[in-house]
Amino acid sequence: MCLVILPIFELILNPNMQKFKGTIIPIGGNEDKGSGINEMYTRQFIGEGILSTLLKESKGKNSVITIITTASKIPKEVGQNYYDAFGKLGCNQINILDIRSIDESNNSKNLKIIENTDCLLFSGGDQSEIVKHIKDTQMHEIILDKLYNTEFVVSGTSAGAMCMSGEMIAGGSSTEAFRKGNVKMSTGMNFVSNAIIDSHFIQRGRFGRLAEAMAHFPHLMGIGLSEDTGIVIKNSNDCKVIGSGMVILFDTAQLTHNKVHELEEGTPLSMTNLTAHILAHGDRFTLVDRKISILPITEKIEW
Repeated sequence: MCLVILPIFELILNPNMQKFKGTIIPIGGNEDKGSGINEMYTRQFIGEGILSTLLKESKGKNSVITIITTASKIPKEVGQNYYDAFGKLGCNQINILDIRSIDESNNSKNLKIIENTDCLLFSGGDQSEIVKHIKDTQMHEIILDKLYNTEFVVSGTSAGAMCMSGEMIAGGSSTEAFRKGNVKMSTGMNFVSNAIIDSHFIQRGRFGRLAEAMAHFPHLMGIGLSEDTGIVIKNSNDCKVIGSGMVILFDTAQLTHNKVHELEEGTPLSMTNLTAHILAHGDRFTLVDRKISILPITEKIEW
């Protein structure tokens, strides 16, 4: 294992060295699917095809699926919801892992489950809990190794999507955003090294939150995922929008004013020439050269 660890983390620091062979699918969350009043209770995406997309990108109904519920405060309920949802799609090889310590992330039994998994899904909740218990562990290393070298699928919803960024939004009020210091940043799992991901983007009015994050990290792309919406990332670069909502992209390549590092805490921020793109199902973009390709209206939408 040690012979693999160092090259993998060198690749993370320099993502241009090698592209993922696997697929990454961050999802924006959805409170409208299920019976509960909170996203933690819902059976997300089953009616809109996103879970079906996960299976399609993996091995179909024969996929071995592992749900990691570390972010959730009600892991048993969340795990059961996903177990039932994938079962309705004809998939019955499902593992539920509720990792609550670094020791559990290094446990040989849990590592064996990850090694034999075709598709991994991080549930919603608190993204910092995922980082706290899994980042830089043997489990993290195996996930990265499989992403680089196999047709492995790693997905996450809500907090599970946000943790995928290298520079991760750890918290911050939408209503108080865009004053320096109101958005809390931390280090994420770094599955997506050249973008910052936010979830529930339109429904919770997180435009200011992501914009402030971009002010601090203008070399990155901002990706705001609406609920019931995700992106399929191939080759660490090529992205396709899936789901019923929208993806908002913030491109800082043409910024002409951004003095965030000169301002005091609590000071209102100003940015000029921050480019925004609004994309929907079937639209495509790239993370490296930031090209946008809109699906023609006459073209058939495929789920």
